[in-house]
Formats: sequence, structure tokens, C-alpha cells
Amino acid sequence: MDTIEKQREKIVAKKEVDHIVVRFSGDSGDGMQLTGMQFTDTAALYGNDLSTFPDFPSEIRAPIGTVAGVSGFQVHFGSREIFTPGDSYDVLVAMNAAALKVDLPKLRRGGIIIVNTQGFDKKNLGLAKYPPDADPLNDGSLSNYTIHAIDITKLTKECLVDSGLGTKEVERSKNMFVLGLLFWMFDKEMDHTIKFINDKFTKKPEIAEANIKVLQAGWNYGDNTEIFTTQFKIGPAKLPPGTYRNITGNQAIVVGLLAASEQSGLPLFIGSYPITPATDILHELSKYKANGVKTFQAEDEIAGIASAIGASYTGSLAVTTTSGPGMALKTEAMGLATMLEIPLLIIDVQRGGPSTGLPTKTEQSDLLMAMFGRHGEAPLPVLAASTPSDCFNTVFEACKIAVEHMTPVILLSDGYIANGSEPWRFPNAEDLGTISNSFLQKANGADEKLLPYKRNEFFVRPWIKPGTKGLEHRIGGLEKQDETGNVSYEAANHEKMTMLRAAKIRAIEDFIPPAAPDTGADHGRLLVLGWGSTYGAIKTAVKEMLAEGEDVAHLHLHHINPFPKNLGELLNNYDKVLIPEMNSGQLLQLIRAKYLVPATGLSKVQGQPFTTAEIKEKMLQLLKA
Repeated sequence: MDTIEKQREKIVAKKEVDHIVVRFSGDSGDGMQLTGMQFTDTAALYGNDLSTFPDFPSEIRAPIGTVAGVSGFQVHFGSREIFTPGDSYDVLVAMNAAALKVDLPKLRRGGIIIVNTQGFDKKNLGLAKYPPDADPLNDGSLSNYTIHAIDITKLTKECLVDSGLGTKEVERSKNMFVLGLLFWMFDKEMDHTIKFINDKFTKKPEIAEANIKVLQAGWNYGDNTEIFTTQFKIGPAKLPPGTYRNITGNQAIVVGLLAASEQSGLPLFIGSYPITPATDILHELSKYKANGVKTFQAEDEIAGIASAIGASYTGSLAVTTTSGPGMALKTEAMGLATMLEIPLLIIDVQRGGPSTGLPTKTEQSDLLMAMFGRHGEAPLPVLAASTPSDCFNTVFEACKIAVEHMTPVILLSDGYIANGSEPWRFPNAEDLGTISNSFLQKANGADEKLLPYKRNEFFVRPWIKPGTKGLEHRIGGLEKQDETGNVSYEAANHEKMTMLRAAKIRAIEDFIPPAAPDTGADHGRLLVLGWGSTYGAIKTAVKEMLAEGEDVAHLHLHHINPFPKNLGELLNNYDKVLIPEMNSGQLLQLIRAKYLVPATGLSKVQGQPFTTAEIKEKMLQLLKA
């Protein structure tokens, strides 16, 4: 009997790999974003390094079954350092015909396809605009791939036949079948997701029970059916020791703001109007009321920044968040904050434009608006985050500059960073540094006279809380007289104040670190200069080129206004400079104008991030020229 049972046992091969790219793809209502995030969180708990790319339509409920309605979530995880979500996929989960049509071109030859066969009936094939006689699952067109065709919808219904749930609620659970199956394929436990489901549906235990049952059914399907014969094992990555969590860019901004509030001793206030893809920052901060955080969901973009200006005037660490269209509406108020010379953080999570543009797609098109998009001469510090976890450090530094230099500061993120995720190591409080704030307590001029615009050696005026006895002074958008702050229309004074405000921003270069290559030597044949979310693709491309023996380097800018003091000198150490951007060449214009360096641009304005291959191709072209 024992011999017979052993013969019946399924033989499963264990395949060790160092990295894998999985793409979950389906209709907007198929739960691919939730499925991807749960898979990602579990991979992070296993110690894998990872990078994700959520890619979804602008509409809340896009046309069912259509190419325009495809919602995807891509995760690249492994036991080695991961910097991008991957150029191509190893595994594609396609819940319908449209998902297969959209994502098949990026599936590597020999890759695995898992499809829900109910999404490939004549109706779905027609909605996806396949030819009338097309049958992609059976016509041999997928012969270069390993296909697992499963009626996931039917299996989910059979699993929940006695649940008492309605048809719609049952079908919503099919993404859990996919998740359970993928957990089996990659030899990962389901405990984290089971806890997540129980926590999410505390008040609806019947929904929790159904989802967990389907999740386990997906695992059991992989474990017991003969079509799945390989489990992939990926060990933990060799990351620096510490406590990690999986974090998105918007979440990292929230934690960074909380840390800046704690380190500065200032109460945190955010006044914002909801706008994709920045809304999560406002939503997340609203959970910290018990920590003294004040959140104000304004009626429009102008009210959002105006409320933040008021909060800053009263002594708060004030923040407003937005995306490109809202940034345009905030420009007049940014000029007011510049004239007042008070701390204010403006966070712009960029998206495709102009106008409503591509609300859920990424772009780097707001750089010149951040630099110059204000009335009058009103330069402001501009910082850019490069990865989801880097958002923490960058927002903390932006707050420090705003408070210590009494100026509005613009922080640029984008949709790719905001929604993407990666492991983030919790910092120690002593490693964060301090944010110094000092409110003026007594008159600072001769004969006990208050001079609200009297500056220190770095051109910074004092911060004065309203209501401080004896320190009453005038505020507003009219030009100020030097030192006294009185309204002044005098021509020479206006020029002087304009120059002083600009000098204050330039002086910040003494407080930021010098530019240095992120990868490669500080001289050579080719430098790839980047900013923002191009970081991962550039770094991966440069590392691969260095491994191939090419003389290349990568420098990534976090400070764009002012630039690091040594940037011009460093750029001249290379024969050629390449600047990839998800715009038409905005940093390229700034670099050429300031340093007269004949840099070459590489533009991509498709609402999609760069691939490593695109950057490598341009690098090789320049090296061969």
C-alpha cells in the first residue's frame, strides 16, 4: 500500500532562481492591484528585494473586457539587488483576452502564461478586438510559451457553492484563487494574506471566510494538479541589516513628514485637494490625528495651499500636495509664500499632461514649471525623489531646507514612484539629524525696534509667530521694504529685495552635498545624468555596461535648484553626457544653459517608465559615435 501511495505522489521540481518578474493583468474589476500588492508584501516578508509597477486605467471602472480597461501590476523580486520592475515578464497572469493582448509582447520567450479561460469566450475576444475566428489559446500562436489554461471563475464558484454569497461577491473572489496558486508556484506561505483578509473584513466574516477558502483552493490546485510540476525558490536578498517594510513612494512621504515634524518640534499641517496620484498622502496623514497631525481637505487647489500658508504663518510645518494641473492653480499662492518668506512644502506628484492628460500614468513634465512657473522673479528650491524609499529622505531634507531657510520648497515625485514599492529600512532617530527652528522672541533692531526682514549671513529672515508680544508686523503680497517689512513701491528697494530673495536660494548650495557618481568613476567616456524616477533604469543599464567593460558612469540629481556647487566641474570630466527624461528634455535645457555642456537627451513621453534596454541602446549609440 505504501508503495502505491508513493507512486501516486506528485513529483515537483524545485528550481532555484535569483530573480523573477510576474505581471498580474486583467479587467479593472478583477482585483489585480490588490493581488499584486499582497504578493509583493509576502515577497518582502521573505526578505526578497523588489520593485513594483502598478499600471491601471484612469477610469474607476473602465470599459469591461476592452484593451483600454486592462489593469496590470508588475513585480520584480529576487535574491539580488533589484532596481526596476523589469523590462519583460517571466510569468503573465491574464484574466481575459484583452489582458493577454496588451501584455503578451513583453513576455519573454519560453515564459509562463496563466489564463482564466472564461475570459476568452467569443464575447471577450470581440471586446479585445481579436479577429472573428481567433482562438489564441488553441491556434498555436502561443507555442513559444508554457500555457496553463484554467477556468478560474468556475473553480471559484464551485469552491463557494455553499457560501450563501451572491454571484457578484463570489466572482470578486477569483483573484484570491490566482494569488493562492502563485504562492504555491513560488513556495510562499499564505499567513500574511490570511491576516490581511481577516483584518479587512472584520465586520463581514462571511466575506473573509470566502476569500480565505478560495485562496487555499488556489494553493491546493497548484499542489495537487499535474499541470504544475515546478516550484520556483528565491532566497532572501543580501540587504544591509535592519528592520524593513515594503513601502510605496506616497507612504514614504507620509512617514518622512511625520519624522520631520518630530525632529523639528513643529506641528504638522497638510492642506490639500484630492488629485491623482497624490491623494494617498492626504488620506494616510489623516490617520495620524492622535499624533497631532492636522489634515484639511480643501474645496479646491487654491484653498489647499492658502490654508497651508496660514498654518505656516502660525508656526506649523505646513505642506500642500498636488499633481500637474493643481500645481498650475497653486502658482499665485506660491508667489505669495515667496514674498512672505515663510516655510512651505509643495509636493508635486507628476503625471501625464497637459490638462487632465493621463491621470494614472507617469511623466516628468513639471520640472520647468517648478523652476520658472511663477509670476515675477521667484526662484524656489527644487528637490526630486528618485525611488519609493528615497521619498522618505528627500521629503525630510525638503522640510529641513524650508524651515531653516524660511522659504517655500518644491518636491517632485511622480506616479511611478508614488504607486511603486520597494523594501525600506527603518532609520534610527539619531541618523535623521535635526531640523532647527527658532522663533523670534524679542525685537531684533536698534532701540528695541522690530525688523521682520532683517537677514542673517545666509539671507534668512526670522520666523515670527503671530500674537508674540511686541512683534506685530505687516504681512501680505505687496513688496516689502528691506528689513522693516513695510510696504514699499520704491524701485531700487524692489530690485534689492528681488536679489536678496534669489541670493537666499543660491546660498542653499552651501548646505547640500557635492555631486558624486552613484555608479562608476568620476571621469570617463560617458556619464548618464538623471533625476527622479529614471534612477532604477539608469542604474541597471550602467551596471550592466560596466560589467561589459564599457567606460560609463551614472550621476543622479536630487537637488535641481540650486544645483550642487561642483556639478559643472564634474560634468566636464566626461567626454559625453546623456540625460534620459520622461519629458521632451527639460533638465537637458537647464544643463546646457547653465554649464554650456553639449549633453544629449533621451526623451520618452508615453506615460510609461524607461526600460533598461532603451537606455542601454542609446548609451551604445553614443559610445560608438
